[in-house]
Amino acid sequence: MARYRLEAGPTPLHHQVYLDLSAALDEGEWQIGDRLPPERELARRYGCSLIPVRRALDELAREGRLERTRGRGTFVLHPRLEVDLANSESFAELMHMHGMDPATRLVASRAEPSGEAVAGALALTAGTNVIYLERLRIANGEPLILEQVYLPEVRFGGLLDHDLESNSLYALLAEHYGTGVVRTRETIEPIRLRAHEARLLDQPAERPALLVEGIAFDPDDEPIEYTRSYVRGDRARLSFERRILRP
Repeated sequence: MARYRLEAGPTPLHHQVYLDLSAALDEGEWQIGDRLPPERELARRYGCSLIPVRRALDELAREGRLERTRGRGTFVLHPRLEVDLANSESFAELMHMHGMDPATRLVASRAEPSGEAVAGALALTAGTNVIYLERLRIANGEPLILEQVYLPEVRFGGLLDHDLESNSLYALLAEHYGTGVVRTRETIEPIRLRAHEARLLDQPAERPALLVEGIAFDPDDEPIEYTRSYVRGDRARLSFERRILRP
């Protein structure tokens, strides 16, 4: 800790503290869940006031590397997983890319009448039966994403008889129903978790999360899947890339 004394110069003091703390985190000086020394102790070690230390800790908290809780202290968080929405990798492929062991747990599966929102997303008449799947996506034993999936039953009858934990859903649709997904339309919204979703994601109720709502389309541009995915905000970061064409 504090491997060098801060120096007056063009680099602000708080950024020097940030760089040193960031390097210490990268080198594993503190493990996931460890509490950092109190602010006053860090200030003594760096030979500075509390202000540079607080600004450095706040910046690391904004990056999702630390969690600062009034009355408890500052704790090291898991590094966030980068999820690129523009790529087509499956959840399992993405976890393997990050060196993690993926798993899927089927929470619920049933046929049910569609409500207004689901029917509208799937271009159905309200009340038409849909297949509902609720699946928990897990990495290294830790829940990361809760998916709530709706599909028109008229197109995918018998889907509930398949293994929906070990198999890719899109692979099942392609192999058993001859239906491929060629495009999706997704929206992202910050939310606070309700009790049900929080319990499954092993989070406190009202914890911030990301809600990704998506509609998947087949080659005829017919909607075949409507999904709500609750993504833990403390463990994942969503990104996308867009190409800008200018005259």
